[in-house]
Amino acid sequence: MEEEAAAAAVTTKEENQQILKVLEALKQASHDLQSNPTPKSTESNSIKALLELETESDSILSNDPYLSTLSHHLTYLKSIVDSLEKSKATRRHGLRSFLSRRVTTHEISRVAGSIESEIQAWIDRECIENLARSLNNPNSNLDEETLIQMLVQFEKRLNQGFNHELQDLVLKSKLFSELECVLCNSDYSKQVREQVAFCIAELIRFNKDVFVGQVLMGQTIRALISMSSPSSLKVLCSLIKSIKSPLVDEIESNGEIFDIIRLFKSDELSIRVMAMNCVLEIGYFGRKEAIDAMLKGDLIKILVELQRGELGGDLIDVGKWEEEESGGCGEVVVEGKEWRESSRERRYLVSHPFASCVARFAVQLEVGEGLRQREKRALKQEILKRVREACVSDAEAATIVAEVLWGSSP
Repeated sequence: MEEEAAAAAVTTKEENQQILKVLEALKQASHDLQSNPTPKSTESNSIKALLELETESDSILSNDPYLSTLSHHLTYLKSIVDSLEKSKATRRHGLRSFLSRRVTTHEISRVAGSIESEIQAWIDRECIENLARSLNNPNSNLDEETLIQMLVQFEKRLNQGFNHELQDLVLKSKLFSELECVLCNSDYSKQVREQVAFCIAELIRFNKDVFVGQVLMGQTIRALISMSSPSSLKVLCSLIKSIKSPLVDEIESNGEIFDIIRLFKSDELSIRVMAMNCVLEIGYFGRKEAIDAMLKGDLIKILVELQRGELGGDLIDVGKWEEEESGGCGEVVVEGKEWRESSRERRYLVSHPFASCVARFAVQLEVGEGLRQREKRALKQEILKRVREACVSDAEAATIVAEVLWGSSP
């Protein structure tokens, strides 16, 4: 019985793959037809393809109840095209004939749009069901590369913008829960888990109001921080930007601020850079409790040491770094704050990611959304105090203090 069920599942999968291949081509044909439903287009490849499917619909579409509406649309399209061909054959002239042809071509365009929508709905349903089934069955024979391709396809579909039917499919399949389970399961490879993380971030962009609650109540943030890869931290930054203070509150309440600060000790530069980006985002959106936690974690001392190192430096002195070049003025976005930098300064930040990092952090607090004005003033004084304590010389302290005082006023 199990062998028969497995064979039936393989047969169904092969049939669906055949239908999927046909429908992908027909979706493009129906899309082309919407933009060019002129009388001459009745002889085009788009209409021919759609009408050929209508002829074969009994054998291709009748076995799938979800495609019955598509079959009706194709039958209706054939009748409209036949009507248009007959009107062309009679070669009648006059206003009534002209208006009749215009109405008919408009109807062809409308029906083609309905066909495209039905095809996309079927493709969405098939892809989400397959993905949910694959994620729910870790013992399946699905290879890792195929699973990653399915996740990438899902991410791209979400990136096309909000669609109510697609959201219903995601919710009914409980796909978010399946994605989170994989993200938290270390038995999966890092590549799979990272791609899952990108899908979760895309779901938040797709409809934050619906999916943000699942992020806050689940284990997504903890899993991203524990993975501590450049990609997982990139997703964490993206989620902080999208969800803002509520997510920072969750990170702080779980004691994970210190976990992020510990990432500055990583041997991998890309992880230290992403930790810096996370700290800047938390500084922009975090409330006083989160900022206090970062200060208690010796963040200022760490930033002073990074600024002192080879990958640090001072943006004030960037002209000395590349005096021979001149550049126009441009915009550089530094984690929520727009800095007006020359092209030389942009290149300097790429090669020196921790340049003026203390002042950049101070700016985030100053222009951010999480603190009251009196809290901003008090924290600036606290930062200046900790800078003086962390510096190894008066000259170093004077430079960083000047940057903090200058950069904290946008």
